[in-house]
Amino acid sequence: MGALIRFALSQRLLMMILVLMLGGGGYYAFQQIPIDAFPEVSPTQVKIIVKAPGMTPEEIEARITAPIEVELLGIPHQTMLRSIAKYALTDITIDFTEGTDIYWARQQIAERLNGMWGTLPADVQGGIAPMTTPLGEMFMFSIEGGYLSLMERRDLLDWVIRPALRTVPGVADVNSLGGMVRSFEVIPDNTRLSARGIGMDKLIATLKTNNRNDGAGRLSDGEEALIVRAEGRLKTLDDVRGLVVDSKNGISVRVGDIAEVKIGALTRYGAVSKNGVGEAVTGLVLSLRGANARQTIVGIEAKLSQISKSFPKGVEAKVFITGAIWSIRPWTRCCTPCWKRLSWWWCCCCYSWVTYGPPSWSPWPCPWPPCLRLY
Repeated sequence: MGALIRFALSQRLLMMILVLMLGGGGYYAFQQIPIDAFPEVSPTQVKIIVKAPGMTPEEIEARITAPIEVELLGIPHQTMLRSIAKYALTDITIDFTEGTDIYWARQQIAERLNGMWGTLPADVQGGIAPMTTPLGEMFMFSIEGGYLSLMERRDLLDWVIRPALRTVPGVADVNSLGGMVRSFEVIPDNTRLSARGIGMDKLIATLKTNNRNDGAGRLSDGEEALIVRAEGRLKTLDDVRGLVVDSKNGISVRVGDIAEVKIGALTRYGAVSKNGVGEAVTGLVLSLRGANARQTIVGIEAKLSQISKSFPKGVEAKVFITGAIWSIRPWTRCCTPCWKRLSWWWCCCCYSWVTYGPPSWSPWPCPWPPCLRLY
């Protein structure tokens, strides 16, 4: 020990460099440490969600849930298999032992699910849920301002905000809540259908088969080849009205002759309100399992700030729930004056105010006056 002390005293410059390197490494590690508001205690888990419109819970259990559960039995490291069957929906959860690789577990589930998917009833939808956890709901915001309707706000969330946020590292998915999902509504008139002798199945088949673009091969023109394509994708209401359903005595019967076509919304099973004042459109960001919540939220806020420039005038995304604790940088800036003065009493006040909230009479987030210039 004495030799170590003598060496340190004789090599002061080297010791100073080592101390600075150690301090810099500690500061870098402190800045990069993963921080989350809640500890992740759930085991490796994979969820399967399947939708079957019109089926009762009994039918869901017998025709969808039970076959999937039987197929999933016997996967290595599986500890629990449970499910919930509701109207038109089944939710199956598979838990694995602690330490099981989540990607390996999802691959095993996907292989077995793909092998038996063809045996399920027609028109079922769904599959493996995003790779998140029960505590993955980390960021919520609402679309406010401007003069947009609920449908226009939902369009903005679905087609502008959601795709952009899914590119942020650490984001598993973005759920759209509230508002109205735009759709083309075709409301048949039974009297007109009967008068023209057209059945409902023929109208449905016409709408399905005519809403796509098809290729028609190539047309040779000397040394060039022209690609021929038949455009049939529906873009406007007039496109829907102009579809030919049948021909009677040389006269075409179109969709607009036997049905009313208009802009509508998908059937809603609920609504979202904020602060008890009318309906709202909100977005819920789900984090990837194991993602750094602090860095993910910083990326989400930066992406929202970037895309908000393209929003209609007066429209903004207001954040009202965030799943990360107070950022480290405000702590560093705010507490620096207290550390310099060794004012431990003020440090205790700061910790108390940030942890439990400031008193009702205080408009400031910190009791130390020099910090007020930071806000």
